[in-house]
Amino acid sequence: MKIQHYQELKGVSAVLFEQTKISGISVKNRIIRSATHDGLADENGAPSDKLISKYEYLAKNEIGCIITGYAAVSKNGVSPYPRMLKIYDDSVIEKYRELTSAVHKHDTPVVLQIAHCGRQTSSKAIGYQKVAPSNVLHAFYPDKAKVLDEAEIYCIIDDFVSAAAMAEKAGFDAVQLHAGHGYLLHDFLSPYGNRRKDKWGGSLENRCRIVEMIIKGIKEKTNLPVWIKLSAEDNRRGGMRIDSSVEICKRLEAAGCDAIEVSCGTVQDGMNTMRSELMPMDAVFKYREPCASFPGILSKVALSVANLVNPLIKQPKPLENFNVDNAGIIKKNVSIPVIAVGGIHKSADMQSIIEQGKADFVSMCRPFICEPDLAKKLKNGQLAAKCIMCNYCGLVIEKEPTKCLYGRV
Repeated sequence: MKIQHYQELKGVSAVLFEQTKISGISVKNRIIRSATHDGLADENGAPSDKLISKYEYLAKNEIGCIITGYAAVSKNGVSPYPRMLKIYDDSVIEKYRELTSAVHKHDTPVVLQIAHCGRQTSSKAIGYQKVAPSNVLHAFYPDKAKVLDEAEIYCIIDDFVSAAAMAEKAGFDAVQLHAGHGYLLHDFLSPYGNRRKDKWGGSLENRCRIVEMIIKGIKEKTNLPVWIKLSAEDNRRGGMRIDSSVEICKRLEAAGCDAIEVSCGTVQDGMNTMRSELMPMDAVFKYREPCASFPGILSKVALSVANLVNPLIKQPKPLENFNVDNAGIIKKNVSIPVIAVGGIHKSADMQSIIEQGKADFVSMCRPFICEPDLAKKLKNGQLAAKCIMCNYCGLVIEKEPTKCLYGRV
């Protein structure tokens, strides 16, 4: 039994920890730390020393590649979460260069995720009128978004291209466009978020136009590979579905996209993108408004009621490996690398995903919040992440830096 167990571990290491390349970038293994909002930018949106140290710790503990938390490309595209990264001003380049240098010391590539939050933010919180492809009410951010006119769309394209150019100056190995989870580029791709009748909406070709132009613009202005994070499906009526996502991915590959990370869902879908057995009610009442502002007695009573009904609230299933099948479908239809993310926790699953051709790489967010040295532990024989998918970490970000809070809320 011991010999068999050793061979299983050796087999996992052989698959996961072989040196390879993704879009021409050398990586020491097939494990990627997926983009995670850390809430550790400085007042200008540049990475703080704490964030740089956090990334360097990941790098020296055998992570194959790091994708940063999302960095806003425009002032009106900022998240309402505190201390979001930003990259629309040259003044932040030097701190980003410190980050890439710290990570590169450990022979680890780092990719900057660039994003625009679109209607998935609060105008009051960010101090600018939020914008969107169409005037569609957001359940959690119900203030009205300005519908983008064509000139403003071209400005946003330029903002993404300029952000990529700054990323190249700062030493990043690639950029990743955040086109998932309900943010601006997702809304353009999705028939739910995009109800335009002009050349930016309607047909799949028109809905893809802004993302294709961003990819081509980055390719013209930089030498960086361009990755994309995509919600292959969501729970919006008339939203993203796998069949159309396959066609979108084909178009984006033709436009020059170099790698696709397959995710799912939007913020409005609830616990779909980050799934858990139960809603983390303690964290909801501590970190999410308006619950976090309830007075003491009301908060206690409301939390007690919420805990009683919590088991009756239907949660998305399955809890693990929930984007793997869609990643496999997309991989069969494109020739560029595919990354699977979402509920991937066990080394045997990671091995299976790669061996069965469902994806070329696996990425994780929550497990690395819980165990930033997880990649090294997996290499040394740990069979699974310790993360229990409680999702407390997904709520603390609304007020504080990201951290694992299981048992401490």
